[in-house]
Amino acid sequence: MASVLIVDDAEFMLMTIQRMLEANGHSVAGLAVNGIEAIKMYPEVKPDVVILDITMPQMNGIDTLKRLKVLDPEVRIIICSAIGLQDKIAEAISCGAEEFIVKPFEQEVLLGAIEKVMRK
Repeated sequence: MASVLIVDDAEFMLMTIQRMLEANGHSVAGLAVNGIEAIKMYPEVKPDVVILDITMPQMNGIDTLKRLKVLDPEVRIIICSAIGLQDKIAEAISCGAEEFIVKPFEQEVLLGAIEKVMRK
């Protein structure tokens, strides 16, 4: 099972993802509401996977992804984004995100993405 850092500015999404993960045996290493918090938290919690929203205040997901990759080139990142941001998703993948899921998503999609990146 994976230890996961969830980064999203919507408290509802943080709680929803946390519930889905914990109900399926994964642990939540931390919750961050923006990229700045995630970057500060990452070295402390050392998660197996980061679930990262693209659109956030203070520091967006793409910039956060780039900074996390500098901190840890092996970081496994799943981008979580709303429909209509395909160009941002493509940019995130080119910057090193391993997987992406589109909001709203079903639990099986989230769990499948985690399983996929954990095999890498």
